[in-house]
Amino acid sequence: MKVKKIILNESEIPTRWYNIIADMPNKPLPPLHPGTLQPIGAESFSPLFPQALIEQEVSSQKWIDIPDEVREMYSIWRPTPLYRAYEMEKALGTPAKIFYKYEGVSPAGSHKPNTAVPQAFYNKKEGVKRITTETGAGQWGSALSFACNHFGIECEVYMVKVSFDHKPYRKVMMNLWGAKVFSSPSTHTEAGKKILASDPTTSGSLGIAISEAVERAAMRDDTKYALGSVLNHVLLHQTIIGLEAVQQMEKAGELPDIVIAPFGGGSNFSGISFPFLRMNFEQGLKIRCIASEPASCPKLTRGVFRYDFGDTVGMTPLLPMFTLGHTFVPAPIHAGGLRYHGAGAIVSQLLRDKLIEARAHNNVEVFEAGVLFAKTEGIIPAPEANHGIATVIQEAKKCKEEGVAKTILFNLCGHGHFDMKAYEDYFSGKIVKHELSDKEVANLIAKLETPEIPA
Repeated sequence: MKVKKIILNESEIPTRWYNIIADMPNKPLPPLHPGTLQPIGAESFSPLFPQALIEQEVSSQKWIDIPDEVREMYSIWRPTPLYRAYEMEKALGTPAKIFYKYEGVSPAGSHKPNTAVPQAFYNKKEGVKRITTETGAGQWGSALSFACNHFGIECEVYMVKVSFDHKPYRKVMMNLWGAKVFSSPSTHTEAGKKILASDPTTSGSLGIAISEAVERAAMRDDTKYALGSVLNHVLLHQTIIGLEAVQQMEKAGELPDIVIAPFGGGSNFSGISFPFLRMNFEQGLKIRCIASEPASCPKLTRGVFRYDFGDTVGMTPLLPMFTLGHTFVPAPIHAGGLRYHGAGAIVSQLLRDKLIEARAHNNVEVFEAGVLFAKTEGIIPAPEANHGIATVIQEAKKCKEEGVAKTILFNLCGHGHFDMKAYEDYFSGKIVKHELSDKEVANLIAKLETPEIPA
């Protein structure tokens, strides 16, 4: 019998997160104050985040201990399984060995609780009563609602309008765990009112929702803000995925040649890839790590590396990132978690240094990939996860063409049980190929007035 599933026991849940900054040859550039354009210190984050998370955000310490309370909550669903995709390999006729780490077994159905739980834990320890946040497809909002409910913290979520309308059951999940959920842009904030006044029919964006959540966090002293991707401490928490995967691949007697994950702001990709990049840094290996993004929001493959705001209105510090511009509102694709204009500073620096790769896929191609995966492996992937699967298929076909048997590992970041509207649209022909034109990209970049970064 073929061994399809590689599992760890509860005692093998990692005890430390891995901080890749310690190993990077070029560290990420510092955030800047939007007024003075001078580097800002840790104290500038104190209105938004608890001190423990700020310390992690600026840390260069290689290993950071996971609190026992967090590991205890992790044990509800961790360690997550690693599978060999035998049926998918057979359908593709490829000599490649394809493995996937499945994060859809968490209570919220995705990888997002890996950071939601520690963020809620650290906020609770510092006496925070309420957390505000944004969410694209609802995966992050669901995860934070779950974590806040456990630790007895109020949760207020601003959900991007297109997903609020298309994914109503993710909103119900958040409500079930006690969160208040608002369609963004909303009339609850000045930022939302401003956007609605200029474009009443806007589909919304993660940048807009971030502006609203940050504004709400600033209104009360007992309130903090939480982000589900992009920032250093978020990517740190997600390395639990790759740290487990390293152990599981060792048990399988395999080492990946290629590691792949979808890319929105960076949490998914970083979670699976950073522990394998550590092996490149420490052992001189050449494991390729590929971030897969939408062709309708191609910041890694076609954006520019410069300082930009993390939100639409311009309330956050300026961060060094690959970006399409903070005012960009992506097309209303179903992969709502990937509709973000910029990339995290760590991932951006790694891409700039050519230590990772990026790939873009159009929205028809990704659904074709998701349907193939569901038919062969039985799991219905979230639309975000389909982007990673599309890259896996490309690489597996390349192995077939070249007659090379490479080992591919990807992160199946979540299930698509609440994304049936997306698959319904695909089967009814409502999803059409969409990519930004060269002119559209040039116009977006021309609008940027934020500081450039010398080559």
